[in-house]
Amino acid sequence: MAVATPAKSTALLELRSAALTLIAVVLKTTDLAVLARDLEDRVAATPEIFDRDPVAIDLSRVREATEAIDFAALIVLLRSFSLVPVAARGGNAEQMAAAFAAGLAEAPESPRANLPRAPAAPGPEASPVVQTECIREVQLPAPPVMIVDKPLRSGQQVYARGGDLVVLALVSFGAEVIADGSIHVYAPLRGRAIAGAKGDAQARIFSTCMEPQIVSIAGIYRTTETALPDDVLGKTAQVRLDGERLLVDALEG
Repeated sequence: MAVATPAKSTALLELRSAALTLIAVVLKTTDLAVLARDLEDRVAATPEIFDRDPVAIDLSRVREATEAIDFAALIVLLRSFSLVPVAARGGNAEQMAAAFAAGLAEAPESPRANLPRAPAAPGPEASPVVQTECIREVQLPAPPVMIVDKPLRSGQQVYARGGDLVVLALVSFGAEVIADGSIHVYAPLRGRAIAGAKGDAQARIFSTCMEPQIVSIAGIYRTTETALPDDVLGKTAQVRLDGERLLVDALEG
């Protein structure tokens, strides 16, 4: 008696390796109320900063904390700010077990985790230490560059999501330029410039005429209350982050 053999079915699922762009949210406190206030401040400063970005919760700064972390509530909190937690890393055994129980995967350790942190230097340029850091970890090709070739008037805002911003015209007082990467202004910069909007501490701000209303890199701000030195005001200069201080350096033409 012949036995019919079912035809080999077509595979309905494929498994492939994929590179993703993640934001590492580095917790500096286990107090969710404090975290919520810090995130509210970030979103108030740059309303479009998050757009359902996948994140890894970095626990390395709170791994010695004695208070338990309510990961279910933390996930809800982050989602309310358009962040999508997918993984955790850097915590102690108890914290990681709680993260896994909440449905998070284990993220690989960042190469930056083993590097010594620069000590925070006091001074009028440093803002208070925030309770979260958002560090963009890019595993994809070079980020895009947005180019703006028209003047930006007061009240206008441009945001280069996921990359650098190049502006070829005047940024007026009251205008705002934002980038997840660096900002290059080949004209007078008189408005607000926010680089490293999602925590990239390596981002910089460049201008051929540095006269900003506000500059910020990775959440560290400097306002006009701290006057720029004469050797950089109105000159070709850059703004960079050194630890938790913003430095403004003149650039030779």
